[in-house]
Amino acid sequence: MRTVLIANRGAVAARVLRTLKRMGLRSVVVYSEADRDLPYVRQADEAYCIGPGPAVQSYLSESALFDIMRRSRADAVHPGYGFLSENAGFARRVEAAGLTFIGPSPRWIDAMGHKTRARSLMAEHGMPMCRSSEIIGEDPREIEAAGTAVGYPVLVKPAGGGGGIGMVAAQDAPSLIEAVTRARALAQRSFGNGDVYLEQLFERPRHIEFQILADRHGNVRHLFERDCSVQRRHQKVIEEACAPALPLGEADEIGNRVARLLGKLGYDVIGTVEMLRGSDGSYSFLEMNTRLQVEHAVTEAATGLDLVEAQIRLAAGEYLRDVLSDPVRVEGHAIELRIYAEDPVRFFPSPGTLQVFRLPSGSGIRIETGYAEGNTVSPYYDPMIAKIIVHASDRQAAITLAKEALSATDIVGVKTNVPLLQRMLTYAPWLAGELHTGLVQDLLASPTA
Repeated sequence: MRTVLIANRGAVAARVLRTLKRMGLRSVVVYSEADRDLPYVRQADEAYCIGPGPAVQSYLSESALFDIMRRSRADAVHPGYGFLSENAGFARRVEAAGLTFIGPSPRWIDAMGHKTRARSLMAEHGMPMCRSSEIIGEDPREIEAAGTAVGYPVLVKPAGGGGGIGMVAAQDAPSLIEAVTRARALAQRSFGNGDVYLEQLFERPRHIEFQILADRHGNVRHLFERDCSVQRRHQKVIEEACAPALPLGEADEIGNRVARLLGKLGYDVIGTVEMLRGSDGSYSFLEMNTRLQVEHAVTEAATGLDLVEAQIRLAAGEYLRDVLSDPVRVEGHAIELRIYAEDPVRFFPSPGTLQVFRLPSGSGIRIETGYAEGNTVSPYYDPMIAKIIVHASDRQAAITLAKEALSATDIVGVKTNVPLLQRMLTYAPWLAGELHTGLVQDLLASPTA
């Protein structure tokens, strides 16, 4: 592996580029016309315009990507996250062209990409599950029967999607048909696949996920857990490593169970198993993402590892024992704050020019962004413009550092969710580690928070 094409944009493109340079690998980036002025474009060894701003005409254009692979003589492709990162057909085409796809084998992207099939596979091998349905059809009677079987409240979910997109809750039978219609339309528009299914809706669960690394020789390790419970509209806002306020040994026991299961199945390279933890301490498999996660940086901060380097080396066929130091330990506590160009209350995107874009720096602070001052945040892509990751000796010290980092953040030209993040960092339930997926809604409804 000598030349790697990064088939993505923004913060993840800049992040992968940094590791490629450190590893001495040649880098190729692609950019749309809307992204031509982003700073990482100039930092790559080669850069190619891939098309107009809309993603379907640029970053999702497989024909354009394969043309650039040939022109740049790339021998590997890093898909980042989002876009084509969990597209098994794209991964197969990359491998058929003789390049290395820096991710799990296409069969695993396929197996885990369709949520109901993934749930069936994991349930067969002993993974705890909540109640759910198979893919549901158009017949209202079938829909109502599925809702009754799962039990209300239910969450209607796209079978082929991710990132919280297209999920619609239904509290009772009368609201289910409308919820299914909405979810199906959202899934078709977002993923080109309108299949939906029903899942038991947990009341105020925690969202706990486990970072997985695996080689192509049957060895699997989990790199501890992250808490991603602070969400708005099923999109993560704050993540932590490790998860606070859990009983001693609980998460490690679940993580070991997940790693053993995936080792038995022969999973490879990288992935994240996402689970819901009920208030009674029970865990339920949610989904598995077969890619690098947005929130990988908190695990890196807590463990000292470079997950992008590990992903590259494992995709190249190296053994896990040679990629990871042994033992891997957690040092201190890490928190990631996602900064979105959006209204901090209604969460509508806020595109515009970053007239001022000053992010904090200093010991224990890490910034991930694809933007610089003067760049334009376009309406074509996800509105996340930066991540602030802080790492300190313990959670309280990390919270103090996170507050200082947000106070030093100055962004003019677009609205951001920084005020919401600042409120959360002083919100008593969050400070006490009383985390659940409805915490943002509770905060917004609290006049004194």
